[in-house]
Amino acid sequence: MKIVLVVVGKTSTPYIASAVEEYAKRINRYVPFEIVTIPDLKASRGLTEEAQKQKEGAAILAALQPGDHVVLLDEHGRELTSRMFSTEIDRLMVRGLKRTVYVVGGPYGFASEVYDRADSKLSLSRMTFTHEMVRLFFTEQVYRAMTILRGEPYHHD
Repeated sequence: MKIVLVVVGKTSTPYIASAVEEYAKRINRYVPFEIVTIPDLKASRGLTEEAQKQKEGAAILAALQPGDHVVLLDEHGRELTSRMFSTEIDRLMVRGLKRTVYVVGGPYGFASEVYDRADSKLSLSRMTFTHEMVRLFFTEQVYRAMTILRGEPYHHD
């Protein structure tokens, strides 16, 4: 199974981009992993929040393939411990899925069409983080999940 992280907008903070890149490299030792970046919308200042969500949503949907298992990183999603998340990834891998796609939306969330396409929602915390920080936290958690599944000494309960 390949794990794909779809994000809206590039990671522009250098130290966060570097850390995300490092975790992505580590994840690829265990499972194919890719980050797909949807470009920021041009001239978004003239758009309403809903119009921006619709345009971003169309781009997100275009990045998906038939058969993808889609998980939205959403504040209203299920909260899991790191060990529960590793079990969830293992369960998805056992199902024989070709791709599991996790999606970080834009600043206003997701269009209704994206919610309709999603198989589930996952919350990283009840707190609010920048979209860049979510990328870092998520990639670290995928790496942590891989080490848990392999019984490696990275994670401590």
